[in-house]
Amino acid sequence: MKPGIMVIGHGSREPDWVARVDRTVDATRERLNEPASLAGLGLTEPVPVVAAYLELVEGRLIQDGVNALEALGVTDIVAVPLFVSSGSTHVDEIGWALGAYETPRRETDLERIAVRARLSYGRPIGGDPEIADALLDKLAGVERADASEAEGGGGAGDPGIADALLLIGHGSDEPWFHEAWRAELESLVSELMSRGGYGDAETAMLRPDEVAARVGLLRARRPGARVIAVPVFLSEGYFTSEAIPRRLAGLDCVYAEGALLPHARIGDWIVRRASEGLADIKRAAGDSR
Repeated sequence: MKPGIMVIGHGSREPDWVARVDRTVDATRERLNEPASLAGLGLTEPVPVVAAYLELVEGRLIQDGVNALEALGVTDIVAVPLFVSSGSTHVDEIGWALGAYETPRRETDLERIAVRARLSYGRPIGGDPEIADALLDKLAGVERADASEAEGGGGAGDPGIADALLLIGHGSDEPWFHEAWRAELESLVSELMSRGGYGDAETAMLRPDEVAARVGLLRARRPGARVIAVPVFLSEGYFTSEAIPRRLAGLDCVYAEGALLPHARIGDWIVRRASEGLADIKRAAGDSR
């Protein structure tokens, strides 16, 4: 048995977007192949780790990633979908293309990927604790910046009223996927409220007028509270720098700009998921003897 890891991202035409994912995967490779990590997994040989993309990154698509691992003699692939939510239609279609299940939840233009190795397909980040840690760090940075501004006479909102949060995810218009997005964002927002002491929170997706409607709900429930809008996106790009700011225009929100990468906790999540997958492979190999 020779295991390997394939971390799968969406991909982008923006080189910086891809570079942020690549750096995180490079760090994951180093950590997984530390002697203590290998020993803890009962492995003696280094584990190949590659980043592959659904689209837009020529020469590094998912089939390329599978081919690269199999060329190294890998017999068992742990595929880690580096996506925010199980509500992503891409998570579903990638799993189908890799043979993880027979039928996708929606029609897809993807073709089946040729995989000779045994393959296990993991879950996306969802409501896992690492994402809450990363967002709380981002919010702490917003509060530090606002404290400095307040010392200079700036600031917004009534200081006696706890802030309200608006988490903004990509979302989907298709019912099953929309509900998965909603459930995971609501779980995440409950965690942030509990740990961060926020007074109220809502979630929104990138449907027309949904962001404005949720801001309106927060202002109706918490008059005078500052509303902090938090994007829940993996890597900085069009949605975090253009689409969301346009939807927030004129709403007088504080925007906690930026994406989850390159926060170290996302790397921690990849390491944990990859390690769990490797442990499962080891157990399965032991059971088959």
